[in-house]
Amino acid sequence: MASDAVLETTRLSRRSGLAGRHPLARFIRKYPMGAVGAFLIAAMLLVGIFAGVVAPYDPVANDFAAMFQRPSRAHWFGTDAFGRDVLSRILFGARTALLVGFGSSFLGASVGAVIGVVSAYFGGRLDLWLQRLLDIVMAFPIIILAMAVVALLGTGTVNLILAIALSFVPRAERVVRASALAVREMVYVEAARAIGAGPWRIIFRHMSPNVAAPYLVMLTAFLGQAILLEASLSFLGLGVAEPTPAWGLMLRGAAVDFVQRAPWMAIFPGLAISVAVLAFNVLGDALRDALDPRLRA
Repeated sequence: MASDAVLETTRLSRRSGLAGRHPLARFIRKYPMGAVGAFLIAAMLLVGIFAGVVAPYDPVANDFAAMFQRPSRAHWFGTDAFGRDVLSRILFGARTALLVGFGSSFLGASVGAVIGVVSAYFGGRLDLWLQRLLDIVMAFPIIILAMAVVALLGTGTVNLILAIALSFVPRAERVVRASALAVREMVYVEAARAIGAGPWRIIFRHMSPNVAAPYLVMLTAFLGQAILLEASLSFLGLGVAEPTPAWGLMLRGAAVDFVQRAPWMAIFPGLAISVAVLAFNVLGDALRDALDPRLRA
């Protein structure tokens, strides 16, 4: 009996040791919804990268003999008003959504994080003027600000990324600045200042790595918003232009003219947008819980 108890204790300790050595397995076990979101995002990335391989048809090739075909074996998601395969356009549209989503989220969160850390470290008038300027930007709703920037710069993928990123900058700056204000008072920052380290070395070497957790959470949260904004602007005609495959463009043509005749043209792009936004949101919530020590319990 004693030997059995020893063996069982050893087995349990080995299991706990293995679990401790594998943070990914621990994350999947503790945050299953976050793991599902990460899996869906990875699948979207693979689909976007290899869309040319997995798509059954050319997404921009017109086939007027196959217009408005219902979902079938030949066209799983049916065809649109130009005879283009809806499934192929959704697969290629994932590439557009992820490009705009990752580009605008990374740019907006990174610029906002740098401004937040700089503002928190220097303080004084610089902090005051930066906060008032960002208050002006935050006074505009995200969609209105993005529409104004796109109307000013013009349509296109690059301008769309810049427009969405600008609306994310003040929101990321506020979150990162709040963490940077606490980091600025830490002992190691005082020690670095005492040995003669310059302000920029302290900002990028000592403060920025310690605000990485809120930065990652904001970056993940912005991805879902960016995809939704890209679809909204494309739906309004201010995003990417035809014939580029984009989920918002597919909804625009389907919802306005052909929703009663061919409802599949609106259902499947809408589902793609919903799944993408849901995946990024649940992953962001899981990362927030995992990285925030106050929520780990």
